[in-house]
Amino acid sequence: MGKVMIIGGHGKIALLLAPLLKAAGWEVSGMIRNAAQIDDVAAAGATPVVHDVVSSSVEELAGLLAGQDAVIWSAGAGGGNPDRTYAVDRDAAIRSMDAAEQAGVGRYIMVSYLGARTDHGVGPGDSFFAYAEAKAAADLHLRSSGLAWTILGPGALTLDAPTGTIATDTDAAHRNTSRANVALVAAAVLERPDTVGRTIEFTDGNVRVAQALNP
Repeated sequence: MGKVMIIGGHGKIALLLAPLLKAAGWEVSGMIRNAAQIDDVAAAGATPVVHDVVSSSVEELAGLLAGQDAVIWSAGAGGGNPDRTYAVDRDAAIRSMDAAEQAGVGRYIMVSYLGARTDHGVGPGDSFFAYAEAKAAADLHLRSSGLAWTILGPGALTLDAPTGTIATDTDAAHRNTSRANVALVAAAVLERPDTVGRTIEFTDGNVRVAQALNP
């Protein structure tokens, strides 16, 4: 398989994704900011890499990403503070893309959200505005990069058990997506060249992941 770095390695999706990737034969690393999270990341099957992506330069990140075959962005500020949201979800994400290109990492998978786009329609007074703006900017930068990218747009995240079935014909009536299913989709697209250059929006549904990802 090769080597893959999950940025945001202690996130709920990342901790579900790492064992899937390891079982598939990948050599997995998880980038985390807090050394207290080392044991959790290691228990999930990833090699912990302690590094603050927010304060990092492109050159520093490129050094850490050298030798990796793929990067999966699964980090996030978690809302609340607009400045922190822009710093993590926009600025750090964009630097990680530039670093991946500089390091010669071809594959890049972004965990975004269902509805992410520059014309997202979220008003400036909405608490979700900073996140919507940040993700739109990051996704736009990724699409204009030279990376072999895939953007995942799951619906509202839940802690439900994985079903292995999703829906890509999304609508407002059914927008929930289990984090476990997001992990399954991320693991699947990593090995699917036919997902390169695609934005895949999905929710929980009734179609097996492998079939749902067909172009």
